[in-house]
Amino acid sequence: MKISQKIEKANKEDRIWWSFEYFPPRTAQGLQNLLDRIERMRAMGPEFVDITWNAGGRTSELTSELVKTCQKLIGIETCMHLTCTAMPKEKVDIALREAKLHGCRNVLALRGDAPVGKEWEPVEGGFAYGIDLVRYIRKHHDDYFDIAVAGYPQTHQLPPEEAAQEMQWLKEKVDAGANFIFTQMFYDVDMFVSWVRAARAAGITVPIVPGIMPIQTWNGFQKATAMANITVPQFLLDELEPHKNNDEKVRDLGTKLVADLCRQILAADIGIKGLHFYTMNLEKGCRMLLEELNLVPRIDVVKPLPWRQSLTPNRRTETTRPIFWANRTRSYLSRTENWDEYPNGRFGDSRSPAYGEIDGYGIMLKHSKDDALSLWGSPASVEEIRALFSQFCMGKLKALPWSDVAPSSETTVIATQLARLNEFGFLTINSQPAVDGAKSSDKIHGWGPANGYVYQKAYLEFFVSPELLDMLIPHIERDINITYYVINNRGDLRTNTHSDGPNAVTWGVFPGKEIVQPTIVEAISFMAWKDEAFELGRQWAKLYEPDSSSRKLIDAITDTYCLVNVVHNDYKKPDAIFEPFFKAGAEFSAKYPSTNDFANGHTN
Repeated sequence: MKISQKIEKANKEDRIWWSFEYFPPRTAQGLQNLLDRIERMRAMGPEFVDITWNAGGRTSELTSELVKTCQKLIGIETCMHLTCTAMPKEKVDIALREAKLHGCRNVLALRGDAPVGKEWEPVEGGFAYGIDLVRYIRKHHDDYFDIAVAGYPQTHQLPPEEAAQEMQWLKEKVDAGANFIFTQMFYDVDMFVSWVRAARAAGITVPIVPGIMPIQTWNGFQKATAMANITVPQFLLDELEPHKNNDEKVRDLGTKLVADLCRQILAADIGIKGLHFYTMNLEKGCRMLLEELNLVPRIDVVKPLPWRQSLTPNRRTETTRPIFWANRTRSYLSRTENWDEYPNGRFGDSRSPAYGEIDGYGIMLKHSKDDALSLWGSPASVEEIRALFSQFCMGKLKALPWSDVAPSSETTVIATQLARLNEFGFLTINSQPAVDGAKSSDKIHGWGPANGYVYQKAYLEFFVSPELLDMLIPHIERDINITYYVINNRGDLRTNTHSDGPNAVTWGVFPGKEIVQPTIVEAISFMAWKDEAFELGRQWAKLYEPDSSSRKLIDAITDTYCLVNVVHNDYKKPDAIFEPFFKAGAEFSAKYPSTNDFANGHTN
């Protein structure tokens, strides 16, 4: 979605919105750390993010990678900076082509700064001014891209003739095809409001987005304002300077001062409802500022679907996914990358496309060997394995081999039951509680457009020994509302389901829309997931030496246990799914009081 469309929609709904800017780090490790941070900050509810382009394109490949990841994996609309500095037309063409490939439809066209220690000069075969870049993009890409340009409120303090000339140049960029304006950071509200009114008087009607820089430290604040040649009101300096050696105090005071600046912008009669935060790749300052402003993220921005939507061109219309990859989004995207269609519609399934082979990311644990061993230690008994799974469900362990992320907030609703299941020997790797009409704005279960209701069936997925499974199945089959699939590592499938079609386990009802069914359980997908689920167990085992107790134990579990998924189709009975497990677990414990001895005897 174009940013101008997002702004227009927010204005019609008379709501405040915000966005974040990031810059590409210089190293691959820095990139991964930043991506993790952007993922966390996604929960703060930005309408979009934008990614800078360093002078001379030094980090252009990292910029492109950031844009790709934000669009494809994080699922957030992205604006890519593009500068004239050291950029011949060929490089511009490559950058725009890659942006288009990743589904990015927003570009900030800038002249850009000169490389450090050099005077700015146009490159041969390149562009001299930002307006040249705007015209080039419009000429060769028509209206595919929203084009932003930079505005400089500080120029309003220039002598009248110079200020008028700066405004005329801005007007020419807008007339050449710019859709909206990002401003340079500022701390003088009166100057900004005056500049906006002058822009409107000059005939500039496109949205103006104010650039806001949180104040993190005194030295950082001084450096940023000096580099940008920003005039800072004296009252602000008087507040901060006495505490310049106390970073925490400066941040607290700075947060209140910048929050007041934001309130004045939003209250001014200039039609601005959005704020663009220059994060400097830092998280805490933006979080404190949003909290100070009481700006609460909207569920339909943070979570338009229960799973993270990919915004690449061929996946934007994807509306349904199997539940099995809920905790391994990257792997699912990788394995379905070459599909010519995706599960979609009310009862669509994945039988037409073919799941890709498990390769690349698909067989890799997310964590390095050292991190994994630090997380999971060296379990030498089934009891220790069960304890790890229980700790994960209770939020005391941040990851398992089958989960790239910590337990979701809705796991807390059934955490006690899950922990008990694991103590019995059902090693849970995926689950969701039953939900009977939660508001779409619900902080735990909510997703999708406002004023809707969401529903879901209780779901469990787990590894279990054949002996314990044999005790479970009779209890499951006494409840006509339960359907299940069982599969071993050889691919032998067992089920009580008589339909080949998918079973929708999550759905939403929203005003003015058909019922949305974004999450399903179905046999074909489960069999594809089976390969990955067992392989992840093998990868975990390989962290340990071949003759170690941990290696033998985890390999034995992978070889002998079954993978099972269970759905309770009556979503009005939230606890009913657990009853067969508690009964089977109690019977198993009674029959084999020394559970660990039994388990070790069957896994060695």
